[in-house]
Amino acid sequence: MRIKSLFLAAALGGAALSLPATALADEVFNAPVATRHSRERGMQTAIFAGGCFWGIEGVFSHVRGVSSAVSGYHGGRAADATYERVSAGGTGHAEAVRVTYDPTQVRYDQLLQILFSVGADPTLLNRQGPDRGTQYRAAIVPTTAEQRAVAASYVRQMGTSGVWQRPIVVRVESYERFFPAEAYHQDFMLNNPNHGYIRRWDAPKVQALRTQFPSLWRERFRTG
Repeated sequence: MRIKSLFLAAALGGAALSLPATALADEVFNAPVATRHSRERGMQTAIFAGGCFWGIEGVFSHVRGVSSAVSGYHGGRAADATYERVSAGGTGHAEAVRVTYDPTQVRYDQLLQILFSVGADPTLLNRQGPDRGTQYRAAIVPTTAEQRAVAASYVRQMGTSGVWQRPIVVRVESYERFFPAEAYHQDFMLNNPNHGYIRRWDAPKVQALRTQFPSLWRERFRTG
């Protein structure tokens, strides 16, 4: 049985799982400094994948300028856009988060910097933390030509930065259709702060965001 599914079954069943809430330490990477000025106007939407969507949603919900962060599935068919099917692998979907943001408060390249500084390791192929499979791949899904240009430039920048000892394998994927996940996945960190998976893998990411990006930190909102 998949590790995350074991944690989820325990959470929904009320079982107590206790794992140490350790800092990410070597799992936190300092992405290159974002330098591009945004030409975006009005509220924008971006999609990011970086392992379990609980943590990615939790991180972006604390970013100033983000008005919505929705967990869901991207890359596969509508018929397969369920947690049971996606977590089994082979659907083409990635667990992803759709982020709505105000570019006058936070730029797209800053969102990328946050993703790869505290959210996901861009050198891991089809895995993050304890989760394995293509559904946990790290991916950037631009929704505009501006975002695609910034994403391609940023991935190149990561590859030449010298920050990571291994090759960058994160993908820039074409936008298809985003399917919101089931209701119990939304605001999962907010609603389950003592859940074992959250304490071990995701809460330290949020703390790292607060430490590394104080100018972009804000207390979170409830998306549901």
